[in-house]
Amino acid sequence: MVNEDFWKGKKVLITGHTGFKGSWLSHWLVHLGANVCGYALEPETDPALFDQLQLKNLVEHKIGDIRDPKLLAEYVNEVEPDIIIHMAAQPLVRRSYKEPVYTWQTNVMGTLNLLESVRNVTKTCAVVVVTTDKVYENKEWNYAYREVDTLGGYDPYSSSKAATELAVSSWRDSFFKEKSNIRIATARAGNVIGGGDYAEDRIVPDIARALHQNKPIEVRNPKAVRPWQHVLEPLSGYLRLAECLYESDDEKFQSAFNFGPLLSNSDTVEKLVEESIKIWSGSWKDVSDPNELHESTLLNVSIDKAYSLLDWKPKWDMEISLKHTIEWYKEHYSGFDPVVLTMNQIKEYSAS
Repeated sequence: MVNEDFWKGKKVLITGHTGFKGSWLSHWLVHLGANVCGYALEPETDPALFDQLQLKNLVEHKIGDIRDPKLLAEYVNEVEPDIIIHMAAQPLVRRSYKEPVYTWQTNVMGTLNLLESVRNVTKTCAVVVVTTDKVYENKEWNYAYREVDTLGGYDPYSSSKAATELAVSSWRDSFFKEKSNIRIATARAGNVIGGGDYAEDRIVPDIARALHQNKPIEVRNPKAVRPWQHVLEPLSGYLRLAECLYESDDEKFQSAFNFGPLLSNSDTVEKLVEESIKIWSGSWKDVSDPNELHESTLLNVSIDKAYSLLDWKPKWDMEISLKHTIEWYKEHYSGFDPVVLTMNQIKEYSAS
């Protein structure tokens, strides 16, 4: 799906390149021969995949806050990117309850700062703004949400990302119409798993930490159903979308796209945990709290649009995705080099 030749020599600006997904994407693009520039805060976790992959030595690395419009605009002007993949965000639902205003400032105003900064770019530039599958008004039904379905958001994180979608649509219509050289789309994906995620309040990092420490895995919401996908799946979608945006000014690409697994890969958190301890021996316990902060229990997205317009579809099912994820952590904690582990999985995914 990804046209590897397309990326050779392309100047790609990734915001949020020090995060989990940003690190995987940066490493992949460096391997493809792209000239990668990154703008982000310092890594928030210790350890951090960004440091483990030694990306500071491989990409042009700029520390900056997406909420700083002047610094961001100066950097965009300096880089003159061909492609921008905007992932800088406050991405955690539970943290958004604790820091709701910061979440909105980062996710909404940070995105608008980026869009304002590209208004002065004179060359062709494709911009992929990454949001989430949680932008939809979640009715907890079994149907998969389509890109045309109503946006919403119960928690501050989800609502901030829905607002980001509206902001991008407004700026695109207001400032980047009429065959503009700036072409903008949004990408909606969520529940990504993969080696090297060390964030708090995410189930797979919680699993890896507990198994490494030989402790029971504490599971907050075992019956919640999620569409599990390996991190390389949505990243391949972002790359494919960027290719189409850059190579064509057809407005059909300048819109929202879902990237998710097949519906058969949606399963409960409990099933994910049970399958994980088959790969890496351990145990788990239910720590559900009826007074816990609200989190959705059921959410699926339709990927028909990405399949028909981008020729994109997922490659790895849940079993393969989880196997690669848990084995990444298990082998890393046994002393294997994260660079080798990550690169091997990228090569395997690309060849599949």
